[in-house]
Amino acid sequence: MIGSLELLASLRPLHICIGKTGHITQSGRSIAKLGSGNLVGQRFLEVFEVQRPSRPSDMTGLRQLSDQVIRLRFRAEPDLALRALVLDDRSGGLILDISFGIAVVSAVRRFGLTAKDFAASDLAVELLFLQEAKSTAMAASFNLNTRLNGARLAAETEALTDGLTGLHNRRALDGALMRLGQSETDFAVLHMDLDRFKTVNDTLGHATGDTVLKQVADVMRAQTRQNDLLVRMGGDEFVIICPGLTDHLRLAGLSDALISGVSDPTLTERQGAQIGASIGIAISASGLEPATIIDRADIALYAAKRAGRGCHRVWTPDMGTSLSELDA
Repeated sequence: MIGSLELLASLRPLHICIGKTGHITQSGRSIAKLGSGNLVGQRFLEVFEVQRPSRPSDMTGLRQLSDQVIRLRFRAEPDLALRALVLDDRSGGLILDISFGIAVVSAVRRFGLTAKDFAASDLAVELLFLQEAKSTAMAASFNLNTRLNGARLAAETEALTDGLTGLHNRRALDGALMRLGQSETDFAVLHMDLDRFKTVNDTLGHATGDTVLKQVADVMRAQTRQNDLLVRMGGDEFVIICPGLTDHLRLAGLSDALISGVSDPTLTERQGAQIGASIGIAISASGLEPATIIDRADIALYAAKRAGRGCHRVWTPDMGTSLSELDA
């Protein structure tokens, strides 16, 4: 009788099994064709870099990505973008079902892959047969369109992304707010500002400050849901849009987790810095413009800072509709 690992190897040529210790215990026959050689025995996170939705540094972090689709790449082949579905093997390890996403055609050409390098049910197999059936002119046209579309998507993504942290930028936030304003989706806004960050820049330099901001972005990714919009407004200000999340207790728990994560001394101890965070929360209401919700979150943030920093506050009517009313 065929064992489960043998069956997996037969059905999914592009897979990787990771043991409890974070070392690779099995890899599909097609993985070696990607220039990686024999991966068995190597530590997964030393061979691969997980880029989204978070950047785990150990097996515990990897397990937290179970049942999610992640984006990753070989450290030795940084321009080879991969996608993988992470599955819990129920024995303390993980199984990664790997694919190339929209880059499958270029990967086939680059590494000389054939239909045998994909699962029989994989759409990529049909693409391979289609590719073989095309004329040279049609193939060239397809490749050109793929490159043009890839370049367009890359440019659009870059225009909506903060270059330092990889989070969304203000332009992306404006677009999201416009879409929320046109829908009936309830949402919450968390406006987070770092405490004592100016001291980091002034005493340790902007390079250290940039490192701290990247680590804060990692904390945000780890604590939020996949459909939450994470935005760096600029400097040390961040906004999180949470569609469908309006429960006060859950928002309080999220805020506490963010503040705890940002304030954790191990986050910045290597930089010799110690920061904290304050958060203002506002919840959408019928008839309110999204921009008004942003303003309320800003007022609540100011209230949190006045309360001593390192805490969160939810906007209430007694806070008013402007910072001047809060000061009154």
